[in-house]
Amino acid sequence: MSAANVLRVALGERSYDIVIGEGLLDRAGELLASVLPLRHAVIVTDGNLARTRHPDRLAAGLERAGISSRRIVLPAGEGSKSWPVLEGLVDDLLAHGLERRSSLVALGGGVIGDLVGFAAAIALRGIDYVQIPTTLLSQVDSAVGGKTGINSRHGKNLIGAFHQPKAVLIDTSVLDDLPVRELEAGYAEVVKYGFIKDRSFFAWLEEHGKAVLAGDASARAHAIRRSLEVKAAVVAADERETSGERALLNFGHTFGHAYEALAGYDGGLLHGQAVSIGMVDAFALSARLGHCPQDDAERAEAHLARLGLPTRITQVSNRPFPVDELLAAMGRDKKVENARLRFVLVRGIGDAFTSADVPETAVRAVLAEHG
Repeated sequence: MSAANVLRVALGERSYDIVIGEGLLDRAGELLASVLPLRHAVIVTDGNLARTRHPDRLAAGLERAGISSRRIVLPAGEGSKSWPVLEGLVDDLLAHGLERRSSLVALGGGVIGDLVGFAAAIALRGIDYVQIPTTLLSQVDSAVGGKTGINSRHGKNLIGAFHQPKAVLIDTSVLDDLPVRELEAGYAEVVKYGFIKDRSFFAWLEEHGKAVLAGDASARAHAIRRSLEVKAAVVAADERETSGERALLNFGHTFGHAYEALAGYDGGLLHGQAVSIGMVDAFALSARLGHCPQDDAERAEAHLARLGLPTRITQVSNRPFPVDELLAAMGRDKKVENARLRFVLVRGIGDAFTSADVPETAVRAVLAEHG
């Protein structure tokens, strides 16, 4: 594999490689042999992936390098990020003789990656795992960085642990099988990196974003790699979100997680769709507070709309999202410090910052206008 297709997440003894390319599932054994010490792996995937060729490709790719595998299939959907599913997964692993040197392989989107990573973090006080993300959103975001966890009835991702994978394999060819809605949702996390850190990348996306969604291999590879370059640098600088740098990756998520909580994680509102709406809200709030030029806020919203992403919750839901309920959900978010909600705002496209000095009246005004 050429160096151009490998990114290193620099975390000292927890460092690992992200390998990006087409057809990597078929080469999984060759690429993962150095991080699978027992020559055996447990592949965890979901019911949607189980109906595709990808789990068999992965198993065959491992077998070519002499690595045997066992497969666990979990229910698809955000509802699987729950205590009962986590308990069932860990119990299955223990029942089949899990060892301290065993390895899990998470084959799926963000739900599988988060859940399997958390199971790996807590089983036998911590075992190794590998991420093989199969959605655009998980390839550019959730598979990298070591955030693992499940949802609570009080909100999204409130239960979890930091547990870095041993490697991340990004097979870009699996995106060819994704529904358009899933690709669009993943694109929200791609453009996020332009919004928070790289104005020139956003300008590139304005020109090439449609090609990324249409399946242009070169455009898609560039978008994925640049997204991961930004994320890897942020994670290396602030692995456990203590300095404030990593919090920038939550741009749009304070609003977005509230929409998801009220929607009920039933699949009607995808995470990326909620983030898209939340980023529009965050731009609007930034402009209302005088931090961001209105032109940048409008430019960002126009780009999302042009690429087919929702910019208002009413575009994806027929039920009301009352302002008071949204605020209550936001108040249960992980980003609350000393009973004050910390927002990720922007001074303009490519220049994000965090602030706890946000009047509730301004947040209410944005929610009321955009609801």
